[in-house]
Amino acid sequence: MLLRAPTQRSPRTDAGVQKHGFVAAPSSRAPRQVRVAIATPSAGPSAKSVSTQTPAPSNGAPASPNGASSPAIGSVAEVNIGTPSPPGSSLSRPGYWELLNTSESGEVFSQRARSASDAAVLRRKGHLKEQDRLIDFMRRMHETHTCEEVMLKMERWIAEHRQDPKRSRLRRLIPNIGTFFTPLKLVEAFREYDAFFALSRRKYIPPNFAELRHIVNISQVHASADTLKLITFDADGTLYADGAHMEQDNQMIAHIINLMRSNVQVAIVTAAGYPGEPDKFEKRVMGLLEAFRKLKLPPEVTSRFHIMGGECNYLLRVRPDDKRLEFVPDGDWKTPTMQSWREEDITNLLDEGEAMLQEGAKRLNLAVNIIRKNRAVGIVPTQPTIYEVLEDIALTIQTQLVAKVPFCAFNGGNDVFVDVGNKLLGLEALMKYLQVTPPEVLHVGDRFTDSGNDVATRDICSVLWVANPEETGFFIKMLLKDIRKSRWQPYIE
Repeated sequence: MLLRAPTQRSPRTDAGVQKHGFVAAPSSRAPRQVRVAIATPSAGPSAKSVSTQTPAPSNGAPASPNGASSPAIGSVAEVNIGTPSPPGSSLSRPGYWELLNTSESGEVFSQRARSASDAAVLRRKGHLKEQDRLIDFMRRMHETHTCEEVMLKMERWIAEHRQDPKRSRLRRLIPNIGTFFTPLKLVEAFREYDAFFALSRRKYIPPNFAELRHIVNISQVHASADTLKLITFDADGTLYADGAHMEQDNQMIAHIINLMRSNVQVAIVTAAGYPGEPDKFEKRVMGLLEAFRKLKLPPEVTSRFHIMGGECNYLLRVRPDDKRLEFVPDGDWKTPTMQSWREEDITNLLDEGEAMLQEGAKRLNLAVNIIRKNRAVGIVPTQPTIYEVLEDIALTIQTQLVAKVPFCAFNGGNDVFVDVGNKLLGLEALMKYLQVTPPEVLHVGDRFTDSGNDVATRDICSVLWVANPEETGFFIKMLLKDIRKSRWQPYIE
């Protein structure tokens, strides 16, 4: 489906990290020293080290005598990123899709919306770095084709590519094009979108990146609805704002419950990892779990919800009695490959990743704090920086770090992390555990970039690429309507 394009997002919220004003509860354990690489103008290219307090590792491993960052597992440095920035105001445009303002019954694109505030959902593009080979190719085609001609050709070429991916025309035109797990009716999706945004009636301005992304998303929703058995979501920037949690007023709570009631498995796949601490995962989705309890959902419904944490390292499910989270035993869901990872190799990966993160910070004259956890290590800048600096650090580690276990190095917009494993491995294990196949799975995220941690999922399932939680809500409303329609009018390719 879509190919990679960067986005802005805030650092991950983990235990002991302050982010946009949200601070995890302090630990009572003894502190250890963590080295922070700080480059100062007077020091030239060299960096000096200062120390910050962080909880001692649970295994009691001592800190290094010189204050250097210890490879001990289980510790997190406490970081102060700063105060939250004021939220941006929504654009107000008259008219919009009825789907955004009414119940999920009725025609999707039948009349103008009654609420002008909803008209900004797809107009708020987010801060995506607009780099995607498939969409860029579609944009270039508009130099010589009309909008509908572009969609007609792309729809036909995608169908050819699904039949023969190695020798297709699309493979020749875009050599690194990935897999399409479902057909995409791009012409139909374009006409739906064009009816309200008049792309085809512009005289000089072709569709922009975000508009083409919306069209591809619409076609993917229509294609997935009939066979969908598992939908997975990124957390920060997808289900809720960066640094926030799923509170009781989150619009996605009703959508997730409706998906589960429609016999669709739902999972949150996130980089956040808290080994042995299900209560910390619960805090991230407290509003959803409380809704499970208030609605007295039966176990056959709540059993369709899972959380995959630490990219692919922890799987949690809902307990049937009190609707709280519990870890699924590793032996029940981890693949043989994941179970073969040795702790020694994991430690070596994190040690090397930490060293490269610090080297990158020194090289680019960037002051950072180090975050070291059981299955991840990262840096959080302590001074303002730009996206490209973090992008360079992430891509440097991607290309130069060699390890015996899989890993992902990604730019979170305001941080860079190296995690053990990746979301592809997490989805692969989850799909095997739930016994579903790639055409029956859809992943929703906002980090489909070369340095993003959602991009790996494209190799195993279809995806929806969103810029913010409002877009997520919009497309899930559309998906729920299509699911209900498909029961009466099956999808025919």
